[in-house]
Amino acid sequence: MTGRQRLTLIVLLTASFTLAVDFSILNVALPTVGADIGFSLENLQWIATSFALCAAGLTLLFGRVADLVGRRRMFIIGMALLGAGSLLGGIASGPILLIIARVAQGIATAIVVPAALSLLLSSFPEGKLREKALGLNGALMAAGFTTGAILGGLLTDLLSWRWAFLINVPVAAAVLVLAPMVLAESRPTDKTRLDVPGAITVTLGLLALVFGLTRAAESSWTDPTTLGAFAAAVILLAAFVAVEHRTATPLVPLAILKRPTVAWGNISGILAFVTETSLVFLLTLYLQQVLDYTPLGAGLAFAVLGLGTVLGGVLGPKAISRVGNKRAIVYGFTVQAIATASLVLLSYDPASIILLLIATFVGGAANLVVIVGFMVTATTGLSDKESGLATGLATMSQQIGITMGIPVMSAIVTARLVALGSTDAPAVLSGVTLAIWVNAALCLATAMFVACFLRAPVTEEASAS
Repeated sequence: MTGRQRLTLIVLLTASFTLAVDFSILNVALPTVGADIGFSLENLQWIATSFALCAAGLTLLFGRVADLVGRRRMFIIGMALLGAGSLLGGIASGPILLIIARVAQGIATAIVVPAALSLLLSSFPEGKLREKALGLNGALMAAGFTTGAILGGLLTDLLSWRWAFLINVPVAAAVLVLAPMVLAESRPTDKTRLDVPGAITVTLGLLALVFGLTRAAESSWTDPTTLGAFAAAVILLAAFVAVEHRTATPLVPLAILKRPTVAWGNISGILAFVTETSLVFLLTLYLQQVLDYTPLGAGLAFAVLGLGTVLGGVLGPKAISRVGNKRAIVYGFTVQAIATASLVLLSYDPASIILLLIATFVGGAANLVVIVGFMVTATTGLSDKESGLATGLATMSQQIGITMGIPVMSAIVTARLVALGSTDAPAVLSGVTLAIWVNAALCLATAMFVACFLRAPVTEEASAS
């Protein structure tokens, strides 16, 4: 890498890692936050839900806006919003201000993440350097989710939950100072108009989908509000498809979704984030409800998983160079499935922590190989005009996967607890074990489907021949 490329990578990865940390940093502190500023217990989940709704629902829209007005410009706007929202959260005196702060952080995530990924792609040409950069980006994004849980526990116990917000302010300020100096503006050469009807329908559809998933975990899959949200999501997303077929400047040219690399790359990305982030949730339940770990102790136990994800980010580009994108995804999911399945052997014995640490380290490394493979697969072989769209899709897949995993696995655990008629430690262990089986099965099934259906695009095949 050149010196400028290194600086570019540092700025972009710092921003992406910070936003990944924000997704989970308040999870272990929610009871403390609620008691401190007067949040009722039943409304605590909105501290996390308001962030997730905006981060997942608005990503595709802002990815496209960045294509039109400039990716560096949107990156800087997003980081400024992150700093302002974080400052507001750190000084919030009531629930309304705190929710506004989390909404601002979620919108900042939807702006910055696709813009940062597009800037990364434009700064590194296709090949080993780009794969290495994507590997580091994927490692830090995944490690950020785990780091958030650890950092949230540390800050809450040692200082105050407010530092979970305030810690972002100097980071955002530093990025805002460096970004104009080291990042080159990037936008397609062709001027196009924003597809407003498409943007409205897909954004509302994604918001309804994420809300439905979150509501399902809080109540049930048959709750009228849950079903209504899913019905609205289906109607809105169907309307979006209809709009895209008819408009001259579609937000998502549907032809790009017919490319196996884009379609199956994003499917594998969604499942990679669904399985790993939800596994962290399941093991948090196990550590706290079965082994009686404190929130801080449970968070620290995931430090080994964080090390595994960093290793996977390093191994990912090497695996792709050796066996190709497709096999890297298939092999990564297969190893992840085996590591996850081994966790069904967890018991009440405190020594089970050894199995947990080994399995999460191996599974975390394998998961990052998959994530690097997904990023490379979903963004390779596209024109500059399409790269912003492809990164928007990839980022949306990432956010949807992070948001979807916990509600799905939580619903499985809840259903098992209801069937057993108990919420004691044996019932929790039974529910967690069932969800772990489902998690491992999803990994294995995705590996099989990718092996069968992911094909290289015609251009790559032709060049290879």
